[in-house]
Amino acid sequence: MAKGLVVYYSKSGNTKTMAELISNSMNDSGLPTDCKSVDKVKVDDLLAADAIVIGSPTYYGQMAAPIMQLFTDTVVKHGRLAGKIGAAFSSSANIGGGNETTILGILEAMLIHGMILQGDPQGDHYGPVSINSPDDRVIAQCKRLGQKIAELTKKLFK
Repeated sequence: MAKGLVVYYSKSGNTKTMAELISNSMNDSGLPTDCKSVDKVKVDDLLAADAIVIGSPTYYGQMAAPIMQLFTDTVVKHGRLAGKIGAAFSSSANIGGGNETTILGILEAMLIHGMILQGDPQGDHYGPVSINSPDDRVIAQCKRLGQKIAELTKKLFK
């Protein structure tokens, strides 16, 4: 049976809240999914998942160092994430604070691994973004992403 993994780094708790919303939505949509802080994730955890969603706060328009370190650690398993479903999300303190560049950095690393990415023609196209604490719009976008990732994963990994 297919399974998902939501990985996040969160200092303020905002990115963690988003991760939990996405993970809960994936579970509610029928894809068993774990939600873990990046400090509790090993590369083998990524290999064991069929869908991987990664979230980070935005620091200077980039992903947080612990998320980048996880990607760096995957180099020894390069090619082993190919064909898995991937998605990303981010939070920041300001509008125009670099959320999209943070998400794109995560998605670029996933593409280099050969992962399959799910965009969204509505709302947050690259992945959910939050300015400070998630509001109703962000909550809906997180739930939508979780549902879309679960549906795609179940189609591809029956």
